[in-house]
Amino acid sequence: MKSIKELGDLSGKRVVIRCDFNVPLDGSTITDDGRIRAALPTLTELREAGAKVIVLAHLGRPKGQVNPKYSLAPVAARLGELLGTEVKLAEDVVGESASSVVAALSDGDVALLENVRYEPAEESKDESERAALAARYAALGDVFVSDGFGVVHRKQASVYDVAKLLPAGAGHLVAKEVEVLARLTQDPERPFVVVLGGAKVADKLAVIDNLLKVADTLVIGGGMLFTFLKAQGHEVGASLVDDANLETCKGYLEQAKAAGKTILLPTDVRVADGADFENRTVKGEVEVVATDAIPAGKMGLDIGPDSEKAFAEAIKGARTVFWNGPMGVFEIEEFAGGTKAVAQALTEVEGLSVVGGGDSAAAVRDLGFADDDFGHISTGGGASLEYLEGKELPGLSVLEEN
Repeated sequence: MKSIKELGDLSGKRVVIRCDFNVPLDGSTITDDGRIRAALPTLTELREAGAKVIVLAHLGRPKGQVNPKYSLAPVAARLGELLGTEVKLAEDVVGESASSVVAALSDGDVALLENVRYEPAEESKDESERAALAARYAALGDVFVSDGFGVVHRKQASVYDVAKLLPAGAGHLVAKEVEVLARLTQDPERPFVVVLGGAKVADKLAVIDNLLKVADTLVIGGGMLFTFLKAQGHEVGASLVDDANLETCKGYLEQAKAAGKTILLPTDVRVADGADFENRTVKGEVEVVATDAIPAGKMGLDIGPDSEKAFAEAIKGARTVFWNGPMGVFEIEEFAGGTKAVAQALTEVEGLSVVGGGDSAAAVRDLGFADDDFGHISTGGGASLEYLEGKELPGLSVLEEN
């Protein structure tokens, strides 16, 4: 992939850049600006090079409809604060407002077009529809820079198709993400520990399948752990279980044993009658029980204190660690202990520690950790996982072709 410097002299050029500004909002207040901050190095370099910067980005899933709930207005305001300059927000994506805002740009100025997902063709499966929209994006610029790693696994007009129409390169964020993820899959420094959590085992099957070949230890937490426990023959009460993948999990346990690798499962868990996710409260009393003694009717909602210590020990003894998915329902204080223990252990790794985006990135910030406490926090949960699954990511392959 070409770097920004390899795109030539950008002074006076109109640079269309795809960023990922899909930030969490509470009303119109941004609750985590991590993805905006991640774009600053590339945007700053473009401004200092004298480019006229035109930002394409999305927020939420408006599904091809204009919806004020998903307006990028809060993003424009926050980006302007962080850059120390006004960021002009167009009222549309490729309409009259976008054209006039772009036409009024001076060298070093930044414009943000409205949510690209307001356009029905942005996510269309019809290549001709996407190509027509991409042509309108391309008409606004002279050069394209891809810096939204969180969307490079999508074949979308502002990610894939526009890169075919303009000289294109990777921004600092995309280049950094690829460099770090390549280190995880191509001869990682050992011991290499992979920590996987989250609710559904089905979401992680392909990652387990691929990383079990290269990792030394696979640490399993979150809701997905109960499918593994049931695969071992344990009763799991009312805990979340993916019965359709029991045999698959059993196969992974056997595969790891045959290869001399470790799949580390919890020995104890925190259980309750359930959880009110909306109000962040517990149903019934919280108990710590052994994983082979989960009472009927009780739901496992976090790993237990003994497991926290075992997981932390495995992580701190590694030279390379990749973590994706919380260990429990971290949004509820009583079930945040496992996730916090894993995050703390990652900060003490004497090597490369990677937080794999998505809920993991949200969790570490929610629990009070800073981005620079870790070697790298990915901005793309889904994109990171698909890269580690060994899939081809369209938004990267098109840059390589270009």
